Amino acid sequence: MDVTWSVDTDADDTFLYASISNISALGIFVRTTEPLAVGTTLTLRFAVERYGFELVGQVQWVNPLRVLGANPNPGMGIRFLELSADDRERLVEVVRTVAYVRDFPQ
Repeated sequence: MDVTWSVDTDADDTFLYASISNISALGIFVRTTEPLAVGTTLTLRFAVERYGFELVGQVQWVNPLRVLGANPNPGMGIRFLELSADDRERLVEVVRTVAYVRDFPQ
């Protein structure tokens, strides 16, 4: 599901302020011009609706910034690791709520 939410990420000595542009119960796409290397494990912190999340993930793929190139969506795909049942349930609820609000006839 496409979204725009702020996220803080940190891995080792690297800290990024970025934005989530796509989310599911399995992972997220973090839009950033400074993606981390594939395989990097990181902590993600973000708040949506009434929920705050602090989740561990691993970079699965990278869409690098291409200077003077046609790349409107630089960033990295992150798979959640060790997601608790409670966190998964809250994520699914958030995704469903956002989908419902978007699909609700105006």
